[in-house]
Amino acid sequence: MSLQGNFEFLIFPSVAAISNSSSSGASKDSEKDVNATAQEKIPLSSIMKITSHDAREFACGWGAAVINVTVTYPINKIIFRQILEGVPAGAAAKQLSEEGVRLLYRGILPPLCQKTLSLSIMFGVYEGSRKRIYLLTKNAGLSKFLAANIAGTAEAILMPLERVQTLLQDWRYHEKFRNTSHAFRHLLRHHGIPECYRGLFPILVRNGLSNLMFFSLRDHSKTLMAGRDTLFTNFVCGALIGGLTSTVFYPMNVIKIHMQTKVGGDFEKFWGVVKEIYVSRDKSIAHFYKGVHLNYMRSFISWGVINAAYDFLKKIIFV
Repeated sequence: MSLQGNFEFLIFPSVAAISNSSSSGASKDSEKDVNATAQEKIPLSSIMKITSHDAREFACGWGAAVINVTVTYPINKIIFRQILEGVPAGAAAKQLSEEGVRLLYRGILPPLCQKTLSLSIMFGVYEGSRKRIYLLTKNAGLSKFLAANIAGTAEAILMPLERVQTLLQDWRYHEKFRNTSHAFRHLLRHHGIPECYRGLFPILVRNGLSNLMFFSLRDHSKTLMAGRDTLFTNFVCGALIGGLTSTVFYPMNVIKIHMQTKVGGDFEKFWGVVKEIYVSRDKSIAHFYKGVHLNYMRSFISWGVINAAYDFLKKIIFV
């Protein structure tokens, strides 16, 4: 066999382990299954091939995201007003009430598309990447870290939807942008593709580290509840983990929104925006968390539903 052939055929556990090990839901179970699989010579390209298991992971993430977007969207708009204008929750809710129901759900299409797609990517890419990296490295911690950041970077592809959502929720652009497609056309025609990715850095930081925290805590909860996970316990675990994770990384959303409410001009540096917000909010780090209680409530409900629905769908789809 040629040198190239020897390089391509490495000793790894069978690719079938990628599919067979995932349905248990916990990382340790997956790793035991992988280690128990007989070793055989297979092409490295086979390990990287997209499988039906990957498609099912994507489907579970997509299905878990659909209902939660509609339920939590009004809460999200109240939080957005608090972040942008620094007003109390009651005042933000009153503003939305005065604007009417028609404007309440204005801008829901981008988060609906973005959330369903991002959760599909988050769960699908994370699980697929983690198992493949573990096959190559046999290092559980490294595989989780790399997979979380790979999934977070992949999610950032959908950032233009988040960008347009920010503009449509800002009352200063109510007259300028009629809807999602109009906002997209304006950004592309007058400012180009880079404008759609304004505020990319805080999103990459948020996505990668929050994914790592969420999946690490989720795996740990699965280990603690071995054999006792129900729809209710999955909801509670997802709610607590999601609420904690979103609270820890809440300032990244504040920074991201302040970057994205501007259209055109120079792209602001991350630390310059941090300093600007810090000064404008009475030089108080605590003010970076204004609106965090509503964000926690929304995330508590949202991630509880997502986690419970995801595990429920996995039990149905991975039969």
